[in-house]
Amino acid sequence: MPITMDLREAVMHKIHGKNQDGLRDMIEGSIDAQEAALPGLGVVFEVIWKNIDHTKQDELVSVLTNQLEATNLRPLK
Repeated sequence: MPITMDLREAVMHKIHGKNQDGLRDMIEGSIDAQEAALPGLGVVFEVIWKNIDHTKQDELVSVLTNQLEATNLRPLK
């Protein structure tokens, strides 16, 4: 019988047991990689977000806001 799991479970199984260096390698290897890695990064971000205090959440939102303001996007057609 095949094992069925959702994306969150699959990502958590893949990264479970990795040490800090392994997690950093996974994150850095996913940045600017194929778009298939983005859902995994989303799961990692969700875990981080749920487990940091409000001040750190504000810092992340501030970094994102600053980067979005500094980004010049071409118009969608």
